[in-house]
Amino acid sequence: MKISTLMSYAHGFGGASQEIIELEKAGLDVVWVPEAYSFDAVSAMGYLAAKTNRLTIASGILNIYSRTPSLLAMTAAGIDELSDGRCMLGLGASGPQVIEGFHGVAYDAPVTRIREIVEICRDIWRREHKLEYSGKKYQIPLPKDQGTGLGIPLKIINHPYREEIPIALATLGEKSVEMTAEHADAWLPAFFMAEGADAVWGDALRRGQSKRDPGRPPLDIYAGGAVAIGDNLESYRDMSRSGIALYVGGMGAKEKNFYNQVFRKYGYEAEAEAIQSLYLSGRKSEAEAAIPQSYLDATSLVGSKGFVKDRLVSLKAHGVTSLNVSFLGTTSQERVAHCDNLKNLIETI
Repeated sequence: MKISTLMSYAHGFGGASQEIIELEKAGLDVVWVPEAYSFDAVSAMGYLAAKTNRLTIASGILNIYSRTPSLLAMTAAGIDELSDGRCMLGLGASGPQVIEGFHGVAYDAPVTRIREIVEICRDIWRREHKLEYSGKKYQIPLPKDQGTGLGIPLKIINHPYREEIPIALATLGEKSVEMTAEHADAWLPAFFMAEGADAVWGDALRRGQSKRDPGRPPLDIYAGGAVAIGDNLESYRDMSRSGIALYVGGMGAKEKNFYNQVFRKYGYEAEAEAIQSLYLSGRKSEAEAAIPQSYLDATSLVGSKGFVKDRLVSLKAHGVTSLNVSFLGTTSQERVAHCDNLKNLIETI
């Protein structure tokens, strides 16, 4: 199982990049570079391409609305060239609050847009012909009755380092997960709980995989949780409460919180309602306390080597092929040590 982590931008990309360099030495395989509505992810990806040696550098994620499909393809091709073939293009729909509130772009048809963008990117990278695409959301070149009418088909100038750059999709809903299983190279789910995942996403994954091109490798599924390996660390699991409360309780509008919906499907209907009500009323600490301990235990890699090993076995048994984790600790050295311990533990299963 590969190990991946999300690079933190809480204190700027400079210090975070240095920690990623150290984590690579300890066994990290993939870094997800976030964007949200902070600094752009691509700048940091280019910096990491120059500073690392074997790490896969993945956008985690670029939203599909603020860049054109062609620019997304060009961006991935550029990072792939700089990194000698170590780029992964991570895409997602984000949400209406960010897309309409920060970018000023209408949030519509996310599943259709993602599918068409995947097709356009792969067409551009293959460079077999000048780009011509006619979809429901994207028409390239722009039709003659739109704009100036002067657009012509073009082919990306440089030959991409690879004709196939892996595409990871961060999706949650049934239709989007089905589309991911059919078209993507990797899937980046949020709040993945091994024992409940099949009830939430199993049918969608199976429908998508039944339509998947048999020539494409199996879908790489990234999940895991917080990591801290050692005795008497169980209380560290509580460190995840604030992040879970933010997403389940406060991310998106009350009636359109995708993370809250997933939490409900795990069987935590009443808890999801309580967390959201408390968080939106400003009672954040109470919202954090309302997160069930059973969920924290089932979604973390925090505890003794035996506990973490059992959780790794369960994740693997429930379809996870690569880990997506966050390393706990008050210092960079402590977090790097947890990465090293995790790498060694994986080799035993």
